[in-house]
Amino acid sequence: MRVLKQMRTGSKFKDIYLRQRLKKGPRITVIGGGTGLAVMLRGLKEYTSNITAIVSVTDDGGSSGRLRDEYGITPPGDLRNCLVALADKESSMEKLFDYRFQEGQLAGHNLGNLLIMAMADLSGSFEMAIKEVSKVLAIRGQVLPSTLDHLILAAELQDGSIVMGESVISQSSKPIKRVFMIPGSCSPGPDAVEAIMEADAVILGPGSLYTSVIPNLLIPGVAEAIQKTSALKVYICNVMTQPGETPNYTASEHLKAIYQHSFYGLARYIIVNEAEIPEYYQIKYAMQGAKSVEIDREQLAKLDVKILSAPLIKENDYIRHDPHKLAGLIIRLIPGFSW
Repeated sequence: MRVLKQMRTGSKFKDIYLRQRLKKGPRITVIGGGTGLAVMLRGLKEYTSNITAIVSVTDDGGSSGRLRDEYGITPPGDLRNCLVALADKESSMEKLFDYRFQEGQLAGHNLGNLLIMAMADLSGSFEMAIKEVSKVLAIRGQVLPSTLDHLILAAELQDGSIVMGESVISQSSKPIKRVFMIPGSCSPGPDAVEAIMEADAVILGPGSLYTSVIPNLLIPGVAEAIQKTSALKVYICNVMTQPGETPNYTASEHLKAIYQHSFYGLARYIIVNEAEIPEYYQIKYAMQGAKSVEIDREQLAKLDVKILSAPLIKENDYIRHDPHKLAGLIIRLIPGFSW
C-alpha cells in the first residue's frame, strides 16, 4: 500500500510539474482545419498549453454537413478533431468523440458532433458549447471557430465557372482560380483576432489549401491581424498534392495561392518536407492523382520567404506530417523557446 501511495503521489507531482511547464510555453496560434491541423496540434501540445486553434467552419459534407443543414448549427467536425487532438488524455476520448454510428437514423454521425450540438442547445450558444466541451476534455489550449456566421464556400474555376460548397470544390476536375465566401460580409469569431495579435507564433496549415487554410483568411480581420502582428509567421506546406484542389502544385504555388487571397509576404517562413516518399506510397498516391509536393527553391526565393526543409513524414495508411518532428521544428524557431 505504501508503494502504491508513493506511486500516486509521484504521478501527481509529475502532472503538476508538467502543467506548470506547459503554462510557460510560447503562445502559438494555428490557423486551418481538417486532419492536417489536428496532427500538428498533437505535437505542439507537448511543448505548450498556450495554443489557440482557429478553425474553418465551411464543412458541408458528412455528419457536419447534415447537422448544419438540419439544425442550422455551425459545422462541428473540424472543431471536434482539434478538441480531441488537444485533449489531455487523448486516446480514450478520441475513440469516444470519433465514434461513428453505423445504423438507424444516426448512421454516419460522429458522437462528438452530436455532443457538441447537444451542448450548444443546453448552453444556448455554439461558442459556449465549445468552451464546455473543452473543459470536459481538459484540452491544452483553446479552439475557436474562425467565424460563427453561416457561410458557403464558393470557387471560381479557371474556365470562369462557379461551384459552391466545400465538398464540391474539393472534387473539382478543373483548376481553381480563387475561392470566396457567400455572403461576403461576416465577422471573425470571438477572440480570434486577439489570439493572433498576442501570439509569439502564427502558423498557417497544414491542411487542404483551398478548403481548410484559405477560408480562414477570407474572414474580415483575420489576414489583416496576421499581417500586423509581430509574431513569427510560418506556413506549413502539405507533403502531398491534393486531387481537385492542388494537382501538380509546387511549394511556391501553394504559397502564391495564400498570398493571392490575403497579402504578399504573409508568411516569413515556409516549412517543407525533404524526406523521400517510399515507392509504395508514391504508387498509392499516383493512383489517386497525387504526388509529393516539389520544393521549387528558386521560385520560393522570389517570394522572399525563408525555406526550412527537414524529414517530416510519418508513414501510416497515408503519408502525414510527424507531429513531434514538426512541432519540434516550430518550437526551435520561436525566440526564447528553443527547448
